[in-house]
Amino acid sequence: MKIIRTKDYGEMSRKAAGIISAQVIMKPDCVLGLATGSSPEGTYEKLVEWYNQGDLDFGDVTTVNLDEYRGLPKENDQSYYCFMHRHLFDYVNINPDRTFLPDGMNEDPDAECARYEEVIRATGGVDLQLLGLGRNGHIGFNEPGEFFEKGTHCVDLHPSTIEANKRFFASADDVPKQAYSMGIQTIMNAKKILVVVSGEDKAEAVKNCFFGPVTPKVPGSILQMHPDVTVVADEAALSLCSLPE
Repeated sequence: MKIIRTKDYGEMSRKAAGIISAQVIMKPDCVLGLATGSSPEGTYEKLVEWYNQGDLDFGDVTTVNLDEYRGLPKENDQSYYCFMHRHLFDYVNINPDRTFLPDGMNEDPDAECARYEEVIRATGGVDLQLLGLGRNGHIGFNEPGEFFEKGTHCVDLHPSTIEANKRFFASADDVPKQAYSMGIQTIMNAKKILVVVSGEDKAEAVKNCFFGPVTPKVPGSILQMHPDVTVVADEAALSLCSLPE
């Protein structure tokens, strides 16, 4: 595991965007696993900026997203479908037919999970998976539990996750209580993993995930077992960790 310390969110975003850009340049038809939330917003902003400068071409890129709220139509402005269009897809030359997310409106969880696993398999596998990190150590919507979930599954969201996400909705009651999420095994199958994390409120999660025991009670701790993980974190997020200068 490689940990890159940055001064602040802006530098974190630039470093992460640079890693994704290198992947796209080295393999123009790569498969990117994408994340949502506030952590990667700055990264997407830099990618759009560099695309507009003529430095990047997304024409042959395929994307698969980590997750989507269950029961939220993609037209809802809080769906992850809308998030991706608002922050990336609408501003670069990516082919909409090669952007994939779970279907939050599929009422059959087993069918949707099987469908999305097949979508990921059909891409040939994720070359670079971008992840954020939840305050309770979740990655995707893989919440703390008694075992590591394997494939795409329907998740009952943890109260702390609902609390963290309620700022995007009118109230906590409006936050969906379930989501479809790639499983830990699906995430770990990616050839490379890039984690972006910032802020003092994530410091405990960073410490537990990357410097503590590997346990399903801290889902992100499994990343210690992956052969190619890069963590880009700002000083605040690393404030509880001892790293060599």
